[in-house]
Amino acid sequence: MKNYYCAKCGSVDLFIKAHGPHTGLYCGDCGQWIQWLNKAEIQLAERFINLNNIDSESEEKLIMIKAKRTGTKVTTGKVRLSYAYLFEPHAIEGNEAKYSVSVIIPKTDTVTLQAIKEAVAEAKEQGKAKFGGKVPPNLKTPLRDGDEERPDDEAYANCYFLNANSKNKPGIVDQNVQPVLDATEVYSGCYARLTLNFYAYSASGNKGIAAGLGNVQKLEDGEPLGGFTRAEDDFDSVGSAEDDFLG
Repeated sequence: MKNYYCAKCGSVDLFIKAHGPHTGLYCGDCGQWIQWLNKAEIQLAERFINLNNIDSESEEKLIMIKAKRTGTKVTTGKVRLSYAYLFEPHAIEGNEAKYSVSVIIPKTDTVTLQAIKEAVAEAKEQGKAKFGGKVPPNLKTPLRDGDEERPDDEAYANCYFLNANSKNKPGIVDQNVQPVLDATEVYSGCYARLTLNFYAYSASGNKGIAAGLGNVQKLEDGEPLGGFTRAEDDFDSVGSAEDDFLG
């Protein structure tokens, strides 16, 4: 489909307007007439404008996504996934295989970060019994600074991150809350929001607060991390070429 835009200001906020005997594309931002349209071009322009409006509405909905907290449970805002093992459990260094993910949170998402900090604080209070009746001063917590711990990884720049895992497979849905069954659709590098539950642990001399992985909602695609790409992104459809060959 042809893309229309204003050559003067670059805007795609366009309208179809009549001007005397002519019909043309008009820029809503700078007031510039872009081009006159015949009947066929009017239909193409209408399709472009309608699709552009749908995309804008989707972007506005994503922007409106905010984190929320109930006790030690947090539903994040828009975050990025890394080291995502969401469809099959993964074992690290001989430990029990679990479903796991590294959750990358922009430092600008203060709502998600505050919700996590409050949930961690509540988990500390609930875990006092495991800590001998009081919260240790240097307790391990899950939220880490990407700029300090992963300075050479661009994906973690200006972000915090935490690792979450679970023995149970997370529920995974798309933007429309429909189940995602294709494992290639939710991958390291895509954007999502998650439910996390924070809890206290004390084992083998280690004490801290951990993040339990709940459910995942994919929000949008992103550049895959780790150098992997999806087949549907690497190739174009060859159906039409095959049809021509077969006659």
